[in-house]
Amino acid sequence: MVIEHLVETAGLTKRYGEQLALYGVDLAVRRGEVYGFLGPNGAGKTTTLRILLGLVKPTAGRVRVLDAGPGNPAALARIGMLVESAAFYPYLSGRDNLRAFARYCRVPDAKADEVLEIVGLSDRAGDRFSAYSLGMKQRLGLAAALLKEPELLILDEPTNGLDPQGMADMRVLIRQLGCGNRTVLLSSHLLGEVQQVCDRVGMINEGRLVREGTVDELRGGSMLTVRAEPLGQARVLAERMFGADRVSVHENELRLSAEEDDAVRINRELVLAGVAVRALIWVERSLEEIFFEVTEQTGRELTKEGA
Repeated sequence: MVIEHLVETAGLTKRYGEQLALYGVDLAVRRGEVYGFLGPNGAGKTTTLRILLGLVKPTAGRVRVLDAGPGNPAALARIGMLVESAAFYPYLSGRDNLRAFARYCRVPDAKADEVLEIVGLSDRAGDRFSAYSLGMKQRLGLAAALLKEPELLILDEPTNGLDPQGMADMRVLIRQLGCGNRTVLLSSHLLGEVQQVCDRVGMINEGRLVREGTVDELRGGSMLTVRAEPLGQARVLAERMFGADRVSVHENELRLSAEEDDAVRINRELVLAGVAVRALIWVERSLEEIFFEVTEQTGRELTKEGA
């Protein structure tokens, strides 16, 4: 039987004494996707990943990873992981480090050269690990995670500390690794990174999963910015056409949640009504904008609960 969801949690909760690190997290990662686990530092991302790997016990809730409990040896054999930074022998070469890992994982030494090629380190495989740049060290950690040909690849902040070129290279590599039957669960606080490489995103804040969906679903489609005078008359007309819930005002501009044909309609109706239209601009909402909206809303709700 093919498992549709490789990772599932229901009501996942974790307390450290009086501190509530996770509360009621319902997570579902599908086979063959790159799933972005997005949240600020301290939101609960790493705690969740450690629970999935059996490194931390949950306080409450249900957890299934590859149709088994967290930490199950048979399931772990099918998981590759890079949680925080990988540890290697500084005096050994990249190739020899991977061969040591390969023997521990009971895979052939030749697999080391194969994964070095995948992550683009073949030409530096003979260099000592201590001579590697931070980006190369992250790539070697990713290579180690690939040694077992895992079904599920769990990456915790894989671009931390990398320069812009290193981040761009890592994004391309992660996107390539998420093809076919391999599933990637990527934890990050970098919104641009998640937006560019992930199929679906789960947003976590204050230990709560506050939103989940595809990038397009979370962004809510396109926004049409209308610059017109008088603005009040333009707003009344737009609300009449599209409904008040699809119209808002930002810095003396109208914003409409609109489709492609709506630009022609609103322009025609405004001109016929004597409203001067200065500009119609399509705006793609960023994941960053959505995330800040969601986290602010979560903060207000938690404040109300505390009161």
